Amino acid sequence: AADAIKAGKIVAVKGLGGFHLMVDARNAEAVATLRRRKPRRDKPLAVMARNMAQARQVCKISPKAEDLLTSPAAPIVLLPKKQSNIAENVAPGNPDLGIMLPCTPLHHLLLQELDGPIVATSGNLSDEPICTDENDAIQRLGHIADSFLIHNRPIQRHVDDSVAWLLLKETRLLRRARGYAPLPVTLLQKMPVILAVGAHLKNTVALSVDKQVFISQHIGDLESAEAMAAFKRVIADFLRLYEASPVAIAHDMHPDYFSTHWAKEQQVSRACPELAEGWAGEQGRKKPTCPPAHLPTCIAVQHHHAHLAACLAENGEDGPALGVVWDGTGYGSDGVIWGGEFLLGDAANFERVAHLRSFRLPGGDAAVKEPRRVALALLWELYGEAALAQDDLTPIQSFTSTEKRLLGQMLKKQFNAPLTTSAGRLFDGVAALLSLHQQVSFEGQAAMALEYLADKRVTDAYQLPLTKAEGRRMKDEENKHSSFILHPSALILDWLPMLDALLQDLRAGVDAAVISARFHNGLVEAIVSTAELIGETKVALSGGCFQNRFLTEGATQRLRQTGFKVLLHRQVPPNDGGISLGQIAVAAAKMRKKSS
Repeated sequence: AADAIKAGKIVAVKGLGGFHLMVDARNAEAVATLRRRKPRRDKPLAVMARNMAQARQVCKISPKAEDLLTSPAAPIVLLPKKQSNIAENVAPGNPDLGIMLPCTPLHHLLLQELDGPIVATSGNLSDEPICTDENDAIQRLGHIADSFLIHNRPIQRHVDDSVAWLLLKETRLLRRARGYAPLPVTLLQKMPVILAVGAHLKNTVALSVDKQVFISQHIGDLESAEAMAAFKRVIADFLRLYEASPVAIAHDMHPDYFSTHWAKEQQVSRACPELAEGWAGEQGRKKPTCPPAHLPTCIAVQHHHAHLAACLAENGEDGPALGVVWDGTGYGSDGVIWGGEFLLGDAANFERVAHLRSFRLPGGDAAVKEPRRVALALLWELYGEAALAQDDLTPIQSFTSTEKRLLGQMLKKQFNAPLTTSAGRLFDGVAALLSLHQQVSFEGQAAMALEYLADKRVTDAYQLPLTKAEGRRMKDEENKHSSFILHPSALILDWLPMLDALLQDLRAGVDAAVISARFHNGLVEAIVSTAELIGETKVALSGGCFQNRFLTEGATQRLRQTGFKVLLHRQVPPNDGGISLGQIAVAAAKMRKKSS
């Protein structure tokens, strides 16, 4: 195996929770071959070093980072790169490198035979669970790996490597898996037995037993048959392991998520097989033999409310708090795609007190993979149809005349162009305007490039004024007898003045690094000014956007300077990997409220 790696070959190595795909991290050609076969075009790859001495050759490592790398959990740790002989295409355009040390005897032995670090990435195809069995691995990875190094210890449960970083001098998780899952998060009070089935992306599931919430390993995006099968296996494993019979199943409010469909199916089939048969028959032709009282309750939890509740729960806080919940996508209570939210509340209730100005996503999900579409949508809000004529801007230049016409029709007729308040998409659109990425190959790629570009020495900021919104009619999830209630007016964080100033700077030739910094600083100041207006002393920062170090550290420091208590994630990720914990907290609070 060592000789194969030295020769530039790809070796699949059986580890603790699955296979790694390994190549020489110094061999750019071997790394390119791995990327092409996997396929994983641009997303950073993790590196395994033999020991701390070797790790120090490629990364800047503080004493806290060393403690984390050498801890029993042994996660991948994101650390600043040094100039070294690591191939640039291991983590292209990224100032950090994800590095780890060997975590099994086999890895130790292999690294002893090599004279440099190796890429050690998950042994799977992109978006599929990691392979655990050698026969499965040969079947699924045979076209990727040139050789297989296996051992004779069976792997009972698939588990990826955990990913951690040091933020504001504390260890925080970005992916909670090997070494951390299923260690429990302890809550303030006892919970009924609730199963939470998590989000659609970065899925984890959770189970509450007394005061403890056991959270599964990272399962991944529920977008392939293999991922869905792994989701079901993990749930069955959890219920068997903890001998639990849930009285409720908490799920995301989005009606089309696989996890939502699964939860609603289990409301019938898990608790009562006879009722499941009746349900599957022709419109209940076969009458169920067990009473409805035996069925687990399905509890829908709004996505961003779950983020807020997760942050409160792991910090041992009851609330209320102001949750600044910024991410890419979450199904809102009004049916709109939320993502730039300010929620005031606790686990039981929330009020949407402010949000980013909404805009449309031409092509829907296609806009997630094409930030240039988001840039066009932002320009449409500023210029209307004249946005299509802004040919001095890179996103507009990148479209053919046919694409412009079709996208213009989507925006004009509001067809296949859903509304969103997504902060994640706002980052994408600005990245496209600054010519960073017009299309992306992985989630967050454009936003990461925008963060890394920012000049940290810049202190001035674009303005995002707060305006008052009109009341909006929204679905009432609590009262099924009344289909709509009037949502109270919320504050709108208006990014249009910021966009106008940004475009003026861009056209005046201001350095893109300065523009990026002013954009980030503007968002930080907008968070602080909104918090001051709302007046709640506790502020919880959650959602995938708070994986951005510039944004998170800036907002935390400014909020603390202004007198706020800031709550950040530590035990679960700020991204959707922490949603299942929040779903448990919300579901339990709703059940307590209902019984009181």
